[in-house]
Amino acid sequence: MQEFDGSAWVGLVPFRMAGVMKRPLPDLPGFSEFPELNLRTYVEVGGKPGVWFFSLDAASWPVVFGGRNFYGLPYFSAKMRQERVDGWWDYSSRRRSGFARFSAWYPSIGDVFFAEQGTFEHWAAERYCLYSGGAGRGLSRVEVHHAPWPLQRAEVEIEACELLQAAGIEPTGDAPVCHFSRGVDVISFGVEKLRV
Repeated sequence: MQEFDGSAWVGLVPFRMAGVMKRPLPDLPGFSEFPELNLRTYVEVGGKPGVWFFSLDAASWPVVFGGRNFYGLPYFSAKMRQERVDGWWDYSSRRRSGFARFSAWYPSIGDVFFAEQGTFEHWAAERYCLYSGGAGRGLSRVEVHHAPWPLQRAEVEIEACELLQAAGIEPTGDAPVCHFSRGVDVISFGVEKLRV
């Protein structure tokens, strides 16, 4: 099968995070479940593919604080909403500072499938680490573990999307490639400083 060449792809990924906590501690209200929206690209360091975040918007002050200060990730506090209406997801986000907005409707379509190696879906979804860095921090990696993502095709109607411009990225105008997942359990490990 032909390998997918994914150079220069940017992804905008809305999530509903749930069960977020350092175990064995119990879930905490306002910390363990919240919407998150990330703007990402796909990178490889030392032969290990991962995700690089341009921004992560979250409706949880503790997660924003911890993500910025302990992981070096570009988190932003946002007012967010995610509701299911007549088979569609209604998702919106507005940053509390800077006012970058995102608003979209999307349904899942068709049967659940798992990505086959060599496809775009496998290239985009099956990544098991994230990278971060910033002034004075150097490059870091956080390993994650999860089962393969159960995917479905999806459509999207975007009403507002200001996150790319806020990150200094000019939209191409191409039609978005959209998928939906009901989610998986993810375990993240500690921050590893890299020497490159």
